[in-house]
Amino acid sequence: MRRVWFLSLLTGGLLACEPQSAPEAVPPTPLRSAPDEARAVFEATLALEDAPAAGARLTPVERLGKLLFFDHRLSEPPGQPCAVCHGPAVGWTGPELLINASGAVYEGAVKGRFGNRKPPSSAYATPAPLFHREHPRNAGFVGGNFWDGRATGEELGNPAADQAQGPFLNPVEQNNPSEAAVVAKVCQGPYAGLFRSVYGSRICANVERAYDSIARAIAAYEDSPEVNAFTSRYDAWLRGKAQLSPQEHWGLRLFEGKARCANCHPSRPGPRGEPPLFTDFTYDNLGTPRNLLNPWYWQDEFNPLGPFWVDYGLGAFLQRREEWRPFARENLGKVKVPTLRNVDKRPHPGFIKAYGHNGYFKSLESLVHFYNTRDVLPVCLPEFPGTPGEDCWPPPEVGLNVNTKELGDLGLSPQEEAAIVAFLRTLSDGYFQR
Repeated sequence: MRRVWFLSLLTGGLLACEPQSAPEAVPPTPLRSAPDEARAVFEATLALEDAPAAGARLTPVERLGKLLFFDHRLSEPPGQPCAVCHGPAVGWTGPELLINASGAVYEGAVKGRFGNRKPPSSAYATPAPLFHREHPRNAGFVGGNFWDGRATGEELGNPAADQAQGPFLNPVEQNNPSEAAVVAKVCQGPYAGLFRSVYGSRICANVERAYDSIARAIAAYEDSPEVNAFTSRYDAWLRGKAQLSPQEHWGLRLFEGKARCANCHPSRPGPRGEPPLFTDFTYDNLGTPRNLLNPWYWQDEFNPLGPFWVDYGLGAFLQRREEWRPFARENLGKVKVPTLRNVDKRPHPGFIKAYGHNGYFKSLESLVHFYNTRDVLPVCLPEFPGTPGEDCWPPPEVGLNVNTKELGDLGLSPQEEAAIVAFLRTLSDGYFQR
């Protein structure tokens, strides 16, 4: 009965939340699936071990991390490498069009098991500081990894390394039974020699140390120029080696001014000239609606609340830590501010990406329109039917702590929204080679 009730909410038109025109036609040449693409990258990288000079762009530990990142053997059953959820062609996030167009969460190694959030980008995550209070006088937090910050960096001194350990043992992701099982696969695998050469000949004798080293190697690869590339047209423009169109210039001015985007997504180089990361690593509740197509709502084994489950984000994590529990309520519904680098990177123009921690938004246009009109359009309710994004917006998943100071009623015209989107499209890596 509860499923019938919950599915009836879909009549509000979740799939019709795009007020913009339909995406361009998908090209006729089929793309390889994410697992096939990951396997091809793994085999090509492994082949470089016989000619290491050919892969000299990566250090040995980065090359090891790349092998770990693309290794399909490191799940149970095999077939689920990190790259299945973090594909390079789409900016190191979810690489499957049909999944992104619906629930936006990815199936794990065990068929039928899905996660509860969209994969965040693994690029530009390594600069995140250790998770900590933003200021002693407020309840804000900064740093860490995962959407809810639970990869704090306390274990390995590096949030990205802490994060890399999580999926291996998660039953809805790579589903390995133990740290020892992961270590055995690495130490008995085709690049065991590289693992030992990087971390010492006796590394495999200590499971805990070996498991930590695996995570650190993945983080090293994620911190490499191959992942944190800084090769977008915007980077080239900052160096004086590319041009922005008048519309893109206008979008940048709006991004840094009227639209207030740069408040959380800094767009200017740092004090020593370091390129901007387009995130301040803080947490925010944007008022994002539920993604009602998320299979997590029917994962009874792992989600006994079913459709009544609510993603409380950072607040739920803080509630589990005694020292941070007093700040949990003020952070309910908040999730990590993501980087906007590669926000529009895709293998072809018709490829659908999902946006937001739950993948509710299916285009940059709809996301920017939501930022602009969330508090202007009425709330979509059964008694007031309408098309989300055109006539109304669904209510936020978590109504507490919604940011009403920096978004919701920006007063942007359609032309201004389009200019911001045009600027965001300059942030995709691959415009030039470093």
